[in-house]
Amino acid sequence: MRLLPLLWVAAAACGAAALPSGHDGITLSVPEAPEKRALLQDLVTWDENSLFIKGERVMIYSGEFHPFRLPSPSLWLDIFQKIKAAGFNTISYYNMWGLNEQTRGEFRAEGVFDMVPFYEAALEAGIYLIARPGPYIHAESTGGGLPGWVARIPAQIRSADPLFLNASDVYLAGVGAAIAKYQITNGGPIILAQIENEYSNCHDGTGGCLEAGWMQHIEDRLREAGVVVPTISNDGSPRGRWVTSGGYTIDIYGHDAYPLGIDCSKPDEWYNGMNKNLPTDWAALHQQHSPHTPYSVLEFQQGSPTGWGGPSYEQCAAFLNHEYARVFNKNNYGAGARIYNLYMTVGGTNWGGISYSEGLTSYDYGAPISEDRGIAREKFSEIKLEAQMLKVSPSYLLANPSNFTTGIYSSNENVAVTPVLANTTLSDSKTNYFVVRHANYSTDYTAGYTLNLATTAGDLTIPQLGQGTLTLPGRDSKIHVTDYKVGDYNILYSTAEIFTWKQFSERNVLLVYGGPDELHEIAIQVSHIRNKPRSVEGDGVTIQRLEESNSDAWIVQYTATPQRKVVQIADLFVYLLDRNSAYNYWVPDLGDDPYGTSLMNPESLIVKAGYLVRNVSVSGAGLYVDADFNKTTSLEIIGAPKSVRELYLNSERTSHTVNALGNWQASFTYKHPNLRLPDLSTLDWSVLDSLPEVSPSYDDSLWRPANITSSLYPEEQRLPVSLYADDYGYHVGTIIYRGTFTATTSQASTLKLTARGGRAFALSIWANGTFIGSYNGSGAVKAIYETAFTIPENLLTAGQNATLTIALDHMGLEHNIPGASTGKIARGIIVYDLEGVETADINWKLTGNLGGESYYDKWRGPLNEGGLFVERQGYTAPSPPLTDAGFTPGSPFTSTHGPGIWFYTSKFTLDLPSEKWDIPLHFTFKNQTESLGNYRSLLYINGWQFGRYLSNIGPQSTFPVPEGILDYNGENWIGLVVWALNEGGAAIPGIELEAGTPLYTSRRPVKLVKSPRYERRLGAY
Repeated sequence: MRLLPLLWVAAAACGAAALPSGHDGITLSVPEAPEKRALLQDLVTWDENSLFIKGERVMIYSGEFHPFRLPSPSLWLDIFQKIKAAGFNTISYYNMWGLNEQTRGEFRAEGVFDMVPFYEAALEAGIYLIARPGPYIHAESTGGGLPGWVARIPAQIRSADPLFLNASDVYLAGVGAAIAKYQITNGGPIILAQIENEYSNCHDGTGGCLEAGWMQHIEDRLREAGVVVPTISNDGSPRGRWVTSGGYTIDIYGHDAYPLGIDCSKPDEWYNGMNKNLPTDWAALHQQHSPHTPYSVLEFQQGSPTGWGGPSYEQCAAFLNHEYARVFNKNNYGAGARIYNLYMTVGGTNWGGISYSEGLTSYDYGAPISEDRGIAREKFSEIKLEAQMLKVSPSYLLANPSNFTTGIYSSNENVAVTPVLANTTLSDSKTNYFVVRHANYSTDYTAGYTLNLATTAGDLTIPQLGQGTLTLPGRDSKIHVTDYKVGDYNILYSTAEIFTWKQFSERNVLLVYGGPDELHEIAIQVSHIRNKPRSVEGDGVTIQRLEESNSDAWIVQYTATPQRKVVQIADLFVYLLDRNSAYNYWVPDLGDDPYGTSLMNPESLIVKAGYLVRNVSVSGAGLYVDADFNKTTSLEIIGAPKSVRELYLNSERTSHTVNALGNWQASFTYKHPNLRLPDLSTLDWSVLDSLPEVSPSYDDSLWRPANITSSLYPEEQRLPVSLYADDYGYHVGTIIYRGTFTATTSQASTLKLTARGGRAFALSIWANGTFIGSYNGSGAVKAIYETAFTIPENLLTAGQNATLTIALDHMGLEHNIPGASTGKIARGIIVYDLEGVETADINWKLTGNLGGESYYDKWRGPLNEGGLFVERQGYTAPSPPLTDAGFTPGSPFTSTHGPGIWFYTSKFTLDLPSEKWDIPLHFTFKNQTESLGNYRSLLYINGWQFGRYLSNIGPQSTFPVPEGILDYNGENWIGLVVWALNEGGAAIPGIELEAGTPLYTSRRPVKLVKSPRYERRLGAY
């Protein structure tokens, strides 16, 4: 092991180790190491092969999770524990500038936006963090994470223009100070800091619009705030940006990749019928771009976003499923990925207006951990197998990635093999890894194959026993190994995949697995054994000495079935599993240090326990296992310390026995809790008209006059005054316009209107209080909507005052492409023409959320509410003043009998056994029927906006709400905005509160999030 000197370097002084030529490795002419930079710390260093943390070489296996998408901070530890249980050691996370500084110059990080609980939870769980503060993050967030006011700066977004650079200083100082306080040098979990995000894909195609001054400015401000950990990049694709560019050099180069795109509409067709090859040149590209830093993939696709009118997230989960993870992740291990982050590992929720204009309330992403924090998707289990293998395979970090091959290691040309071969110049390890998949990765048939591999016992054709062949099902990939060390044993070869291995006080244990009904062989070298290897559990195992060598190797051949098989060779016990059975095993760390006694192979147990094992610990004579159960489950504990005699399951004493293998056995009996959920249709609902602005007599004196004659947005202005809502500081939710004028005729007239609100936006128009039409929205319409409405005869009176009222749904801001102005595309009315009335003769006022950028509700943040009357008044909060505000009895399930916007509210009480049960709850809008009218609805729970439902567009109809936002043992308030879009009105067919599968849990009790009750808002109108 070779540590770096105390320098900021992207390579050791001697450069990258020479790699063998041809199919055995990558040989390229590589650039010299970039200019070295003075080291600011010595706890996180690196060479060309991997990161070192506190002097130990580490594989960074990371999952992406955004705390702002789960605004219940006491649940963050739950996420960390689940991710760590799967074998991850790191979390990558974003901060969102637009949530911290929506009011320019005022950095706020309180309540659910306070990152301290996030950092403390990571420390408790033993998870490292990669900080990604942006300031631009993309992330399918409104404006790419930027505050709305940034687009009004007369400078290019994401440029080196001083006006833009200065605009980011307050945010970078605030977020930088938080990162600095919790970086590893101060005892915190943060080990890396990413500069910007995907600042590489340029609109002009040349890269000329990318400015090193912007990248340097971000790093300078973070350094000034005290951040000393290494910087890392996330190139939008493997292009080699910012390794050294324009005078700016990143410490560690990384990139992202989404090889199957973001269309989940045909989940059974990889690449939707277009067979594109997996990237097979990434190892070579890395050697070209940054050979002196470990190969880093900062975002690798583990799901997909979806949008309005698109496929559901369940389709995305099916499209990018366990087979995808198996094939595509293993392909990247073949390329030598050593800092590897899966995006998303936990999606979460775009509550309020967090999403950009394309996105739903849900950000489930089809991720391994679902929006309601469930881990039932098979993809989670598949990734666990892969991560745990890498965790106990330190030799992988020094092995040489190689090219994709066919016809070399296997005679079947349809089977591709990517070798990752031992680097004997840097290590004593002789371990080789062979990533096997179909040459055409989308193949759905099973291929038979044999392997021709060089081992320390000579060249071998595998399998050795009988006339059998190995099998590769469609959409599958495997990692075979040779000369793999398990303690003092050498696994000469194994076609079964390594899951984990442990050295216990009296024995060694190795777990391997294969796909259902697959033939596998594992050859184990052992000398001077007293007894012949034997099968100690299960049937159907063949054990035979390897005859062709003097290696003292024994071959074990088996077919993977649900019946477990265990073979003993000296003091090594080999558990031969099928893959589905392997999913049920967990490898929790046992030591007092939450980060483990060793990052690569910590002191730990092996526990077979089904759904989830969070933690194990020893106290006195007791072994404590913290687990979650979704059904009656048998437990088996492999490697219980000799010092313990008693078993405690979720802190309750549990009897156990010891089986023939010396393992502890116990059981948990699952009894479904009695859940009494309220029937929302029977609640005492109250209703209030939330569009009083349509009345000609409505007092809009406190509204913002539309008086900006020169818009700060670059689009050509086509009106005397700007009617872009964002010019006036309104960036979220419904925008209301009122235009007053003197009518020139009583005849029927035409109002031509061009507006923009983002994908699937809608608008409704009234003239003198009478509805004249709506645009219902469409998932296919992304940009601008142009139409004409007819104002009926005699609705206006010539010579008299008249009023137009327009409600427009602001669906979020666009992302920003470097060098382009996509982030400066405003929402609102672009142009209009009212027949017979001069455009300049209509006086406009508008409103959005109360206070605009100086938003009112600091606890729920700047993106939680829009410009509807009930939102401005604060009536969406718990306990609104029903009588004083003019609410009347009324149900959302009864037709509105006309177009308009109404707000329905009620309260209900929950009394759930949440101390020992984790019960996912969600609100589901029932099927829409055309006879009930088109509508869109906002769902408020205790004042938090947790749902935007579009009845005529979809696809989302189910909205999870986490505990903490919901009070599981107390009073809750629900609010429903119903925007009836058409003449006949609308009604909600039904909405139900439903529970997912309750989990008997060891999770910490959840603390309620501060959700202030209604208080009269000064200045509300």
